[in-house]
Amino acid sequence: MGLSAVTVLGVDRPGVIAAVTGSLADCGANIQDSTMTLLGGHVAMMLLVSGDLDSAELLKRLCAPDLVVTASAIEAQRHFCEEGGGLGYVLTVHGPDRPGIISAISAVLAEDGGNITGMSTRLTGRLYVLIADVELPKEVDVAALMRRLAAVGACLDSEITFRPVEPDLL
Repeated sequence: MGLSAVTVLGVDRPGVIAAVTGSLADCGANIQDSTMTLLGGHVAMMLLVSGDLDSAELLKRLCAPDLVVTASAIEAQRHFCEEGGGLGYVLTVHGPDRPGIISAISAVLAEDGGNITGMSTRLTGRLYVLIADVELPKEVDVAALMRRLAAVGACLDSEITFRPVEPDLL
């Protein structure tokens, strides 16, 4: 079984997700991991798909005139946190919109080996909101990292919070 990364972008409309996932199911492809969201009135999907079809065949089956679709063969990778047992945090930013917010925040996290595993941003009027899931190596000095994030927040005229993830109860 091969693994493919599939991306889909198109104008949002009822049924677009059903059409894409139905096409995948019809050709025996299994969605192993996915994220789907709306970006400015467009649906954006990223999926990791396994099955007997190669990426080129998947692309043929998913093509639609109103969608931009890509499919690429990839190798399975272990997740950063699975290997080292990293620590999970949620980072939020609230402040005025301006260029460079994501760049500044992600650079501070990267200095300590932090990995953003999920992120969502929204602009509501002049208020910019960012919410990110972050994984840190166990050895990171979290207090020092929080001080550096607060300093960046002050430069951006934004409030930044950084808190541990609540343990999942299944």
